[in-house]
Amino acid sequence: MTFENLLTKIEDGVFTITVNRPDKLNALNKLTVQELGKAIQYAKENNDVKAIIITGSGNKGFVAGADIAEFIGISPEEAKSMAMEGQRIFKSIEDCTKPVVAGVNGFALGGGCELAMACHLRVASENAKFGQPEVNLGLIAGYGGTQRLIQYVGKTKAMELHLTGDMINANQALELGLVNYVTTQEQLISRCMEIINTKEIVHPNYRNIYGN
Repeated sequence: MTFENLLTKIEDGVFTITVNRPDKLNALNKLTVQELGKAIQYAKENNDVKAIIITGSGNKGFVAGADIAEFIGISPEEAKSMAMEGQRIFKSIEDCTKPVVAGVNGFALGGGCELAMACHLRVASENAKFGQPEVNLGLIAGYGGTQRLIQYVGKTKAMELHLTGDMINANQALELGLVNYVTTQEQLISRCMEIINTKEIVHPNYRNIYGN
């Protein structure tokens, strides 16, 4: 499959999806979200794919939020439709029957943090930063972040992050339980591959990814 804003490849049964908008720190626009949905659906249906990695291009941004240029001039109805579409696609990631690992290689803010949280596991590079800064725009997280962040870090910390818009670094995210592992930028994808290939990952329905 070919996409405008994603790079994809299959290697050793692992389908890697790279959000590729480096000039925008891989910010999510409407097309990118739609392409993520199509890529996940492709991976679900492809028997050669046993697991999925989602990451961002470059070494600064996993996904640095939504592309707010698309927010200018939209109606409340259009905004609601955009949020519902994002929620649907991120839920499809969460519900994927193949393990999805986020390789967080930099800023994971707003929609980027929500994308990482929709994945089953999160591996962060040492320079990664997480946050839900939508409050600074007079908004709330629209792609499920208000619900998923509570599940990972608890209500008290989730409320703080949503209400202040503050960021946390990779080690803080690890301590809070938002990420599973922290590694170097250089070893990020290889660490994701290592975790997948331990044969210890299970599907959400508790079947081993190798069918055992």
